[in-house]
Amino acid sequence: MAERLGGDGLGTDSVLVGCGAGFSGDRLDAAAPVVRSLIRAKRPAAIMFETLGERTLALAQLARMENPDKGYEPLLERLLAPILEACLQHNIRILGNFGAANPLAAAKAIAGLGRRLGCRPMRIAAVQGDDLVAAGQLGALEDESGRPLAFGPVISANAYLGAAPLVEALQAGADIVVSGRVADPSLALAPFIHHHGWALDDWQRLACGTLAGHLLECGAQVTGGYYADPGFKDVPDPHDIGFPIVAMQGDGDFTIGKADTGGGLVDRHTVTEQILYEIHDPSRYLTPDVTLDITNVELDDSVQNEVRVRGAVGHARPERLKVTVGYDGGWLGEGEISYAGPNAAARAKLALDVIRRRIGPDISMRGDIIGVASVFNDDAGQWLSQHMAPSSDVRLRIAVSSPDRAIAARAAEEVLALYTCGPAGGGGARGNTRRRIATASAYIRRDLVKTRIEMLE
Repeated sequence: MAERLGGDGLGTDSVLVGCGAGFSGDRLDAAAPVVRSLIRAKRPAAIMFETLGERTLALAQLARMENPDKGYEPLLERLLAPILEACLQHNIRILGNFGAANPLAAAKAIAGLGRRLGCRPMRIAAVQGDDLVAAGQLGALEDESGRPLAFGPVISANAYLGAAPLVEALQAGADIVVSGRVADPSLALAPFIHHHGWALDDWQRLACGTLAGHLLECGAQVTGGYYADPGFKDVPDPHDIGFPIVAMQGDGDFTIGKADTGGGLVDRHTVTEQILYEIHDPSRYLTPDVTLDITNVELDDSVQNEVRVRGAVGHARPERLKVTVGYDGGWLGEGEISYAGPNAAARAKLALDVIRRRIGPDISMRGDIIGVASVFNDDAGQWLSQHMAPSSDVRLRIAVSSPDRAIAARAAEEVLALYTCGPAGGGGARGNTRRRIATASAYIRRDLVKTRIEMLE
């Protein structure tokens, strides 16, 4: 497969970019087959790691508050250890937003990992500038309509950077580019721009590169992982699913396939699902690099496990950058307990009623009976719970949100007390209480966001 992706059908100028992770917590062994496929293709190549979202960035900010040397992807070293030496040996560039809230600390951690593994000397670029608190730019935040926007005590505010600073780092000779908050597709777009020499206002080619990055950004979602639905959408050997690889031509046409593993699937259906993922307006998908129009995209899956993609259209990028703002979200307490056997659902409902009465109406609480009503804990869920057969195996979850840690902790305390306070037959109780950062979206004029590169030799 990798040989075809790098073969004559794509022209001799194609560059390969593979995905090693689609989110924080992705499979730690997924990147190694991607790197092996890139090496066999014998083409210029890079691998991207997309490990950052609003939730993971908030967790990273909490970690940095507790320890100024932390705040980056907690699995960083385990992600890179299997592939770092091979990438350096074969000049496969590594790009990742695994710097999260602390890109420089992440770069130092990678340097330490390289020394422990005995790798050759490397250049690691830490991209800075997305942190608007450090830049003193909180007063420049705007809402969607352009009106000034103010929050209470802000813990963090991170702008979605585009590909430009990543390209700058690659042009400076970086083997590894570590960023915080950048737009997910930009991690792939940067090596496309760098290799092909695309201009940063070549909207047509940037649109193609952004679409390719959008297909890569969620890892196995595009190679059959999140697509799989047994009996309806079958995927071969999902335990060994191959992560995606894109071969990009200089004119913007590209092919997407997967790493050489026994599992996974790439066809027009998997690609179509991922193209539409998180797309609010197919004719006007906003990114920091370009405004992408996918309404005329054409897919050709005549080659097994490869899809040729054409037809993306680009328009000028937005004048503002999106910003994720983090502020104190108080505390969240959780408690869970299982009920099984005859009348289990009724006993769980009684337990939920007991805790609601004990917590009281003035405290923010949510109760879910998993197996009866949880994901569909709304009008649809009420209908389902009335028309489905009673479950004999359910789990009750209680969540309490409060600025006061002691109040939030009552979720676990009250659930634990059900052991002997009843109802009958509860077991497997657990609970936890943790601090939260709440997030909100804002915007900022792009000219106010200044980026810089710190290079570790």
